[in-house]
Amino acid sequence: MRIALIGYGKMGRMIEEIARSRGHEIVSIIDIDNQEDFDSPEFASADVAIEFTSPTAAYGNYLRAWAKGVKVVSGSTGWMKEHGDEVRRACAEGGKTLFWASNFSIGVAIFSAVNRYLARLMNEFPQYDVELEETHHVHKLDHPSGTAITLAEEIVAEVDRLKGWEESSGGAGGGSLLPIRSIRRGEVPGIHTIRYDSDADCITITHDAHSRRGFALGAVLAAEYTNKHEGLLTISDMFKF
Repeated sequence: MRIALIGYGKMGRMIEEIARSRGHEIVSIIDIDNQEDFDSPEFASADVAIEFTSPTAAYGNYLRAWAKGVKVVSGSTGWMKEHGDEVRRACAEGGKTLFWASNFSIGVAIFSAVNRYLARLMNEFPQYDVELEETHHVHKLDHPSGTAITLAEEIVAEVDRLKGWEESSGGAGGGSLLPIRSIRRGEVPGIHTIRYDSDADCITITHDAHSRRGFALGAVLAAEYTNKHEGLLTISDMFKF
């Protein structure tokens, strides 16, 4: 498979290493200083572009890749509120393909399935207040993390007493909005913790990433999946948990 990389930071370099180890060809690498390469024949030859950039750049990158007939896999977060409707319309009506995930880790996909199951159980036990905490490296621009928002929306969908989520500086839950606390510290790849707390006890589940390697492998697996599928794709399409 021919892969283009959009964004060549730590994640882009790790994706390149893993993609090559799996027998794929990197035909184009686009970063902030060579945006003109979107118009190159090398980029247009890609089967899939893997995009990890910033909340402000992501949507424009999708448009430029789609204009060249290139499918996109993206892990960029923070753009959905402003451009989600346009992306859904482009994939549903315009024949474009985007595989988007707030987190490509296989472990997070499993954690998400456990989260949904636990939330369904806890819907029957209103004595438990739920809260969510996410910790990431100091370079991460958006907060809460896209993964935290995804996990929170999964909980809200299952727990009737919750009507939504809110960003919180600390403190327990207990209202109709699920609090999400964001912490930025050092070079932490990503920790997500969900707590159900009551007077009697506390139930806690945590996913703690050891490195970015799990995210990078998942992105390459998503590119392999996207090469054979079309439309707006997600982790739940690739992993049937």
